[in-house]
Amino acid sequence: MNSNDSTATRYTVLAADSVHEVEIKRSRFITYLFRVESEADARDRIAALRKTHFDARHHCSAFILGADRMTQRSNDDGEPSGTAGIPMLDALAKRETPDGSPLSDILAVVVRYFGGIKLGAGGLVRAYSDSVSQALDAAALIPRQRLRIFTLAAPHALAPRYENDLRAAGYQMETTEWQAQSALLHVGIEDTPAAAAQLAEFIATLTSGAGTALPAATTWADLA
Repeated sequence: MNSNDSTATRYTVLAADSVHEVEIKRSRFITYLFRVESEADARDRIAALRKTHFDARHHCSAFILGADRMTQRSNDDGEPSGTAGIPMLDALAKRETPDGSPLSDILAVVVRYFGGIKLGAGGLVRAYSDSVSQALDAAALIPRQRLRIFTLAAPHALAPRYENDLRAAGYQMETTEWQAQSALLHVGIEDTPAAAAQLAEFIATLTSGAGTALPAATTWADLA
């Protein structure tokens, strides 16, 4: 499913890739968190880590993709079935985020260097789950919002003031097109009827009723 066709309007993503390591009974668990856009992207990252950590016993993984989180995959990579990939996936899927939106477009890979002490099934589940949870604790997360882009035609002389006032009011301003007869401002808002009505009211006041914002395409943007 394309993100623009999603029923969701907001979710959470990594602000930056990160790595976190813990040691449990002499085994090293190195958790890599990556922001990924597709299943192919996720698998390329996993393959690259296999080369980097060629001497590690396990490269377990889990990832979630899309605004609606329709794609979810996990892999135990040689650990007993259900003791690595699924606990990792659960840690991603159930993560509480600052604004309550679900976490997605994320890949977790836990590289394990075996330390000689077996952890047992329960111990492995806890180790892999905790490794991902601790990595998420240390990671920076940001919301990602689906925006509806509206266009507003403005006289050249008034466009800079309109743009400044819209930006000061908290609206997401995209690139302005300077055309022969006027400037075309592009304003991004949350893709909801309530937000559209609020924008229409603001623009009516801003332009003394002379301007009208027209809906255009949708896009996704990080709200840093």
